[in-house]
Amino acid sequence: MDYINRHMEECVLRLSKSYSAILITGPRQSGKTTMLKYLSEKENTGREYVSLDDLNLRDMAKNDPAMFLQIHKPPVLIDEVQYAPELFTYIKIHIDKNQNPGDFWLTGTQIFGLMHGVQESLSGRVALLQMSPLSEREINGAQPKAFVPDLDALLEDSKNTVCSSTPQIFEKLWRGSMPGIVSGRFDDRDIFYSSYISTYIERDVRDLTGTIDALKFHRFVTAAAARTAQVLNYSAIAEDADIDVVTAKAWIDILETLGIVFLLHPYSNNVLKRTVKTPKLYFYDTGLVCYLTKWSSPDVAESGAMSGALFENFTVSEILKSYRSIGKEPYLYYYRDRDAKEIDIVMEADGKLFPMEIKKTALPDKRIVRAFGVLDKAPLQIGTGAVLCMADRFSAFDKNNLIIPVSLI
Repeated sequence: MDYINRHMEECVLRLSKSYSAILITGPRQSGKTTMLKYLSEKENTGREYVSLDDLNLRDMAKNDPAMFLQIHKPPVLIDEVQYAPELFTYIKIHIDKNQNPGDFWLTGTQIFGLMHGVQESLSGRVALLQMSPLSEREINGAQPKAFVPDLDALLEDSKNTVCSSTPQIFEKLWRGSMPGIVSGRFDDRDIFYSSYISTYIERDVRDLTGTIDALKFHRFVTAAAARTAQVLNYSAIAEDADIDVVTAKAWIDILETLGIVFLLHPYSNNVLKRTVKTPKLYFYDTGLVCYLTKWSSPDVAESGAMSGALFENFTVSEILKSYRSIGKEPYLYYYRDRDAKEIDIVMEADGKLFPMEIKKTALPDKRIVRAFGVLDKAPLQIGTGAVLCMADRFSAFDKNNLIIPVSLI
């Protein structure tokens, strides 16, 4: 089993030269600990590894954090630090006293709940990074690159990229992007995802809520997966899972906190007043979506009723990963108004808005880009538009609207 290099590696090493603490959050099994252990071996500083999954170590970290740090001296890698937020104050004291860059490498599963404690205790002392499952660029060994529909950059990138066919893309999105599956460590995908839900997700939900009806929660996650790439409808999900809307909202928040799902919020401003206000729901890993919605093979997923939604989820998550993996946060939105005009992605970057449509076709029609005109009233300049699709090569409708194979994200 070979280690798959992560684009975040360079970012971690660079930040370790100026920050005393680095915290990497993200879903379980996404590769946080594996990457940091790999980097620890490379840096050869004798960094100790400590996991708070060990109940004895967790007990000491919670009840006697000063003693914990005396025994486990920096440089140290502390795994699953969300289990002992009591450590943060003592890490702060150590940092203020010693000012040694790279002393603490921390990992945590809970993204937003954990950050709240970090911001209170370690504000200005910790670099926060969020790891997602593998991106296709990481899997293919390509160079890190934050995606933007830029003609020159895409032309250059297209010279070194072999675009995947539609069956190949659905093979990738059906298989999923969890390192354990991609690397071959787990060869039975169904058993992996079944265990992932019952062992990790349900356990973490219990940690956050104190109680959970496992059957209803499984129905809830399945109902959410069936509505990926759709405007979030709490009532419909709640009805499918036989829970109330309040619980559905709480569980969506928890899935977001655990790095399982993310929300794409609608683009709006004071000029565009007729836009909808509800976010769209996406999963970081399309393999989990395919497992939950019971698509038995890539071919069945490709021909099934969810194929367009699966492709849209795959595309949006790849764009997000291209930023997160190098320590950046993209400004991604979608557009929909009460006149039923919509744009799948609106990216804000460098003072411009870049409108993009996602289409499961190899031969997109130019009429697709007509919707981009609704942004003409927006206060920002409109950048290059694009259709992200199954095309086998990079091309364009005209100088303002590109045809981008999803393999170039």
